[in-house]
Amino acid sequence: MAKNTEISGVQKAAILLIALGPEKSASIFKHLKEEEIETLTLEIANTRSISPNTKESIMDEFYEICLAQQYIAEGGIGYAKELLEKALGAEKARDVIGKLTASLQVRPFEFVRKTDASQLLNFIQDEHPQTIALILSYLSSAQASQIVSSLAPDKQADVAKRIAQMDRTSPDVIKEVEKVLERKLSSLVNQDYTIVGGVDSIVEILNTVDRGTEKHIMETLEIEEPELADEIRRKMFVFEDILSLDDKSIQRVLREVDNNELAVALKGSNEEVQNVIFNNLSQRLSTMIREDMEYMGPVRMKDVEEAQQKIVNIIRKLEDSSEIIISRGGGDEIVV
Repeated sequence: MAKNTEISGVQKAAILLIALGPEKSASIFKHLKEEEIETLTLEIANTRSISPNTKESIMDEFYEICLAQQYIAEGGIGYAKELLEKALGAEKARDVIGKLTASLQVRPFEFVRKTDASQLLNFIQDEHPQTIALILSYLSSAQASQIVSSLAPDKQADVAKRIAQMDRTSPDVIKEVEKVLERKLSSLVNQDYTIVGGVDSIVEILNTVDRGTEKHIMETLEIEEPELADEIRRKMFVFEDILSLDDKSIQRVLREVDNNELAVALKGSNEEVQNVIFNNLSQRLSTMIREDMEYMGPVRMKDVEEAQQKIVNIIRKLEDSSEIIISRGGGDEIVV
């Protein structure tokens, strides 16, 4: 086995789990994401032998980091540094604190997160799409969605694509972008690469933007990056996806929907969606909504999209509370 400094973080985690034993490791797995579990499982499977020295070294490192986190929680970084220096020496204390700075640091662009979205748009709308994507990756999904919705249509899909494809950004690049915005990074930013963006990030944003922006971005991505569009769509829900819900779930959703909103939403939907909705309403209510749709006359697409988005938000809310289950692909949903 290589020296401890040459072992990757994943290898260290795998060795730690092996050392802790199956029962404790299983408890840890409950708190990990599926992809993390898959990565660690593969690494554990590929780990053939561990020397006693390597095992002891990694266990010590884990203990030191846990100790540091405890001290930081009790009295902050300064307090933790002081106690660790007494216990481990100055050099070792700096090393342990350094390993924690990625999770302890003040996030880059923290000042931007406190800025009104409309004001921030004036700052960044003329920047390169990659710069905009980097900044939006650090914002809340609500704030980022407002900015994406306000960008020029030709930039929306480009920025969305760059956020989805973003993986790791070096501190030097982050610093350079912050210089453009005339701000400085926190002194706690370490020299490790910072993970931002990714498909989950853009899905959160798209789940929050208005329906028109969402459709434009997805239609553009389906042409330019069909595989990426498929991956994003598997993780999000749009109004037409109501077809994927079972009748019981649709009926649960419809109990939360205002009849007038439903009539407007269906006005701009296809026949298949309309039939599924009407089949899950009582005959009296179905007739009433059909009549409303007929007599309301032409409806602005913006109003249709807003009504559909409200229903989608209800669906997502019910899913979050586990009242309904949305099948998103990648495996069968089993309901007992």
